[in-house]
Amino acid sequence: MQKFTLDRAIFHLQSVRQRPALQLFAGWAVAAVVDRLWLTLDRRVPAWDQADYLTGSLNYWHAFQTPQWLSSEWWTQVWLLSSKIPPLTYIATVPFLNLFGTGFDRATLVNLFLSAVLLWSVYGLGRHLFSQQVGVWAALLCLVFPGLVAVRLDFLLDYPLTAATALAFYSLTLWRDRPESWLRTIAFGLALGIGLAVKQSIVLFLAVPLLWLTLELCVSRQWTKLLQFVVGLGSSSLVCGWWYRTNWLLVLTASKRATVDSAIAEGDPALNTLSAWTYYLQHLPEQASWLLLAIPIAGFVKWRLSNRSSLSPSPVLPRQSFVWLAVFLLGAYLLCSLNVNKDLRYSLPLLPVLSIALAWGLSAWGWRTRWLTAAVVAVLSVIPLQPTTEFVPAMTQAYVGLPFPHEAAIEEIVRTEPYLQTTLGVLPSTSTVNQHNLNYYGALSNFRVYGRQVGVRSEDVPQDVRSIDWFVTKTGDPGSVPSAYSEIVETVERGGEFALHRQFPLPDGERLNLYHRQQPWVTVTLQDAPGVTEGVALDSVLVPPRVPPGSPVPVTYEWSGSWESLRRSVVLLTWRQQIDEKTIAEPAFWLHDRSIASGLLASKPLQVAERCPKTGILHPDGQSDFDSCTFEISETTAMLPPADLPPGTYVLEARYLDLNTGQAQSIEIPSVAVEVDLSAPIISAPELDWETQLRQLAKALPQGTSALDPVFSEISRINQYDPVQGYLDRAIASLEYRLERDPDRLDWAYTVGLAWVVKKRPDKAISVFERVVALDVNNPYAYAYLAVVNLADWHPIAARNAIETALSIDPSLPELHVLDGIASLMVGNLWRGYRELRLGLSAMAESS
Repeated sequence: MQKFTLDRAIFHLQSVRQRPALQLFAGWAVAAVVDRLWLTLDRRVPAWDQADYLTGSLNYWHAFQTPQWLSSEWWTQVWLLSSKIPPLTYIATVPFLNLFGTGFDRATLVNLFLSAVLLWSVYGLGRHLFSQQVGVWAALLCLVFPGLVAVRLDFLLDYPLTAATALAFYSLTLWRDRPESWLRTIAFGLALGIGLAVKQSIVLFLAVPLLWLTLELCVSRQWTKLLQFVVGLGSSSLVCGWWYRTNWLLVLTASKRATVDSAIAEGDPALNTLSAWTYYLQHLPEQASWLLLAIPIAGFVKWRLSNRSSLSPSPVLPRQSFVWLAVFLLGAYLLCSLNVNKDLRYSLPLLPVLSIALAWGLSAWGWRTRWLTAAVVAVLSVIPLQPTTEFVPAMTQAYVGLPFPHEAAIEEIVRTEPYLQTTLGVLPSTSTVNQHNLNYYGALSNFRVYGRQVGVRSEDVPQDVRSIDWFVTKTGDPGSVPSAYSEIVETVERGGEFALHRQFPLPDGERLNLYHRQQPWVTVTLQDAPGVTEGVALDSVLVPPRVPPGSPVPVTYEWSGSWESLRRSVVLLTWRQQIDEKTIAEPAFWLHDRSIASGLLASKPLQVAERCPKTGILHPDGQSDFDSCTFEISETTAMLPPADLPPGTYVLEARYLDLNTGQAQSIEIPSVAVEVDLSAPIISAPELDWETQLRQLAKALPQGTSALDPVFSEISRINQYDPVQGYLDRAIASLEYRLERDPDRLDWAYTVGLAWVVKKRPDKAISVFERVVALDVNNPYAYAYLAVVNLADWHPIAARNAIETALSIDPSLPELHVLDGIASLMVGNLWRGYRELRLGLSAMAESS
C-alpha cells in the first residue's frame, strides 16, 4: 500500500485539474446526493405554482401512456393540455415518471438532468470566452448559488429555464465566434426553440444579445452570416412552433393577467419608482451569497492593482469576452426590471452567466483562496437545508415533522364515492392548503378528484354551493382568499346542506375540515339484477305534475345499465307537447340533453373487493369484474322550459347516443308527463345542468361584443365545476345529432360554435360559424365570430372575406376594424393593419 504524502496528494489534484469532465461530474454527483437526501427527508407539500406544474407533468404523463404518434388530432390534444405554459418541462419529466413512478420526489429527478445541461453549458461558455479553469469554476459556482439550490430542490419552471437559457446563450456564442457553419446555425436555433418551449420569458434574457448580434452583422456586412442567423431563428420553430401555433392567442391574452394583474395583487413596486429598477440588485446577495460576490470582486481589484504596479507584463483582460457578458447581463437585467411582476425566481437565468465573470475574478486568487471560498460557500449552502420539525414555508430546511393530510383527504373522498369523479371546492388558499396541491394529490389518485377554488365572487356563491358536493375548509388563517370567502364558508359550515364528513390535523395545530353534501345530487350503486351488456334503461322519472314556463324545474332520473354503456353515452331527452292529431302546427318542445350522472362517472371505477350480486365474477385478486355488473344511478338536476312555451301537457321522449359510434337508439321509458301552466307556482330546484346553461348562454351571442364578457364569465364559473369540460363534448355531440335533423336551428349552431371556442379548437369552430352566417345572414357579429376563429387558426385571408361582409352590413362597428387590422398584419399589409387598428382602437376607447 502506497504511503500518503503531500506531494502525492498534490500530484493527484493536479491530474484531476487536467480532467474537467471528472471535476464537473464529481460536483454534479455530490450535489445530486445532497439533493436526493434532502428530498428523502422532506415531507412538505408543494405550494401553488409547484403543485400546478406537477399536475401538468402528470397530465402529459397520462397522455403519453397511450400515444398516437401519427395522429394530428392526438398531437393537437397534447398541445392543448398546457395552453398557457410551454410544455417541454412537463414532457421532459415523463420518462422519469415512467421509470420511477409518480410523486413529487420522482418528478424532481428531472432536475438532475437539467443540472448536467446547466454545468455543461456554463463550462463550455466559460472555457470558450476565457479558459478551462474559468469554465470549471463557473460551473461549480452554479451548484452552490443559494438561489439555484432552492429551485433545484423544487419543481418549478425557473430551473429548466435557467438551464435552457445557458444552453441557448452558449450555442449563440459559439455560432457568433466561429466561422460560418450551418450545423452550428441549426444547433443555435434548436437550443433557442428548447428555451421557448420551456417558458416564454427566455426572450427577456436573449433579446438584447440577439439584437446586438444583428447590429454587428449588419454593420460588418456579413450578409451570409446574417442569413444564417435568420435561418437559425426560424429553425427554433421546429421545437416549439406547433405549441405556439395552437395556443398563440391564449398566450397573448393571458400575458396581462400573468404580469400586470399579478404585480398589482402582490404589491410589486411600480416602474416609476427606484425600487422597481434596483429590486433584483438589492436581492442579488441572497441569490449568489455575499462571499461569492465579495471575493471575486476583490479579485478584480487585486488584478487591477497588480497590473498597475507590476513592472513585468500582466495578463491581458479579455475585453471582448466581458463586453459580450455585459450585453447579456445588463440587457437581461433591464428587461427583467421592466417586467412589473417581480419575483427573485424570475432573474435566476442571470446567475450562470454572472458565474463566469465571478469565476474570472476568483481565478485572480491562489488555489488556496479559491478552494477555501468554495468550501465555505458549500457549507453555508448546506446549513439552511438541515432538517426541522417546524414547518416554515419560506425556508429551505427539510421538514421532517408530522405529515400533511392531503393524501388522506383525497383517499377519503374516493372511498366514499368510489364510482365518481369528484370536484372538491377548496376555500382556503395557503402555501400548504390550496386548490393546486389538493388538485395534484387528486391527480395522483388516478385523476379521481379535482381541486378548484370557488367562492371567489359573492354573486357566484349560491351556484357554487349548489354545484359541488365536497368542500374543504380549515381553521386558523385561510391565506390569500377573496372577499366572498366568509360568505361561502358560512354557507357550507352552517347552511344545513353539508355535514362535516371528517377532520384532519395539520402540522401547525390547525385542522382541515372535509364537508360533504348530506343528500348528494348523484348516487351510484351496484344493482341486484342480471348484468346488461347493451344500452341503458331509464327506470324512473320524478318531476312535479305542474310547472311554470321560464323557471328551473327539479327532476330526478334513475338509470341502470353496464358501466361502459352508462359512461360513454349522451341521452337525448325531449319534452314534447301532446297535441291533437288534427293540429297542423309542429308541437312545442324543450330539450334536456345530458350525460348520465352529469358526466361524473369515473373512467376506471375504484375496484372494491366485492362480488356483483348474482352475476359478478370474482377475479383471482379478489376484485369485481365491473364489465359484468349492472349499476343503478340516481341523479337529481333541473331543466328549463322556455319562457315562451305554450301551456299544455308535455311527455318525455328519450334516445341513447353512443359517443363512441355516433349511433342513436330509443330507450324504453316509464310513462311520464308534466303540465306546463302559467299559473303554476315556482318550485325550488337544483342548479341547471351544465349543458342547459351552455345553451342558454349561447343565445346571447347574436347580441355581439356586449354579451361576450358575461357569457365567458359564466362559462369560467361552470368550468370550475367540470374541470375536464366534458359537458362541452356532450353538448357538441347531442346538438350535432339534432342539427342533422333540424339544420335551421340557429341557437343550436351558436351553442356548438361556442363549445368549440371554449375547447380552444378554432379549426373545428370554423365550419360551425360558416353554418351560423348562413342562418344569421344579416348579423355582422356572426361574420365577426367567423373572422375571429379563422384568425385564431391562421387563416387571415378567409378572415378578411368575413370581415368585408360584416363591414358591408355595419361599417360603424369598431371591433370589425380591429379585426381587419389584425388580418392585414397577418398577410403582411402593414400600412392597412396600422390604419385599421388605430381606427378601431380609438373608436373603442371613445365608446368606453
